[in-house]
Amino acid sequence: MDEKVHIHTWSCSYYLNSEKQWVSGKLLLTPVSVKFTADKSGEVLASFPLSSISEIKKESSTLIFSSLTILESSTKHWFSSLQPNRNVIFNVLEHFWREQLLSPDGARAQTACVQTPKGKELTGLLMGSQKRLEDTSKVLEHQGEQFDNIMKGLDKIESEMDVADRLLSQLESPSWWPFGGKLPAKAVSEAGKATEKSTAPPSGSKDGVLVQIPVVVTERADTHAKPGSLSLLVSGLRICGAKAQLLHWFEKQDVDEVRVHSPYEICVRQRFIGKPDICYQLLSAKMPEAIPFLEMQYSKKIQFLQDAVGLVQARRTSPEEAGGSIWQAATGFVGSLVQSGSTPSSSGGSADSKQAQMQKEKQIVSQSEMQEIRQILRRLKCLALETETELERQDESLDAITSSVDQANMSIDRHNRRIRKLT
Repeated sequence: MDEKVHIHTWSCSYYLNSEKQWVSGKLLLTPVSVKFTADKSGEVLASFPLSSISEIKKESSTLIFSSLTILESSTKHWFSSLQPNRNVIFNVLEHFWREQLLSPDGARAQTACVQTPKGKELTGLLMGSQKRLEDTSKVLEHQGEQFDNIMKGLDKIESEMDVADRLLSQLESPSWWPFGGKLPAKAVSEAGKATEKSTAPPSGSKDGVLVQIPVVVTERADTHAKPGSLSLLVSGLRICGAKAQLLHWFEKQDVDEVRVHSPYEICVRQRFIGKPDICYQLLSAKMPEAIPFLEMQYSKKIQFLQDAVGLVQARRTSPEEAGGSIWQAATGFVGSLVQSGSTPSSSGGSADSKQAQMQKEKQIVSQSEMQEIRQILRRLKCLALETETELERQDESLDAITSSVDQANMSIDRHNRRIRKLT
């Protein structure tokens, strides 16, 4: 399974110590290991797990320039002629190594798929709550569109009231007066109101942070990758550098495309006409935690490519996992790989095995069910924050509608009195 997801592949040369020569090939980073494959023979000359790496350094000497060394157990591996450059590869490898993609916590979280009655009950309740909240958010979205249409209608009524006021002013002015009576003063007053309205600061609203993860950021293609962070908020995406300096802020409506290349790599794009698009490539060991929120926030703009397509199809073919995240599959097979290499020995005492079996039978909720419950709770958090933001926006719209209706009623009464005087 580890061969099915390749996080990244780079062209480079590897120093083969047995033959005292450099061999050109590909350096491959997978969720569980680092491998080097020779170009000519296709043979795997080096392969070691991420968990066995003790040091990653950028080194050089009088004979070796711009090299990258990986210390694995007592063996030092040398890589040179790195493409696109040494810094990019170092940042990616160092990120995944530092974040401990195969940490013990992550391995323990993915145990055998054991179903318990209590776990089924909790999962069913949470999935029902998620369905109800999704339906509520759709109703709120439709209600918000209706409020927007009402606001457009009131704006149209206000503009027609201005036209009526201008015509009435012309009718009220004496026939010998060549100008529009009170029109200049009225125009100045209305312009002042419009200016005051446009310059008024927008009312602040709570903007919850859904998830924040460390990432390796690449702006456009074939440029230097640098460490940073990605924050997914209700109102948009915030990409920061290593020292928390803001690199770019994407408003939610400005994001035109989110491409998921693999469970660990995405591309966020904002398109323009007549100038280059704004595009950021984001790579992270914790990206599977952020993908469910991106899928919820940008359901109509997200695209799954390459390795991600297989995970989506696996999720859709399993009706029992319809309420969970597709990225459970990514962490699931990684956890199964770790477990397969760390199976407890059968040479232990029979008493210990019986005690462990009894503890497993007494377990109320299995680890796999806990992971699924955790994913559903994350989705519920995302939906709750979106609902809160939409409710705040609709409250502001209701206040604006109320004031606009009152103002329209006053204008209609005033115009009716003026028309009675003219008749």
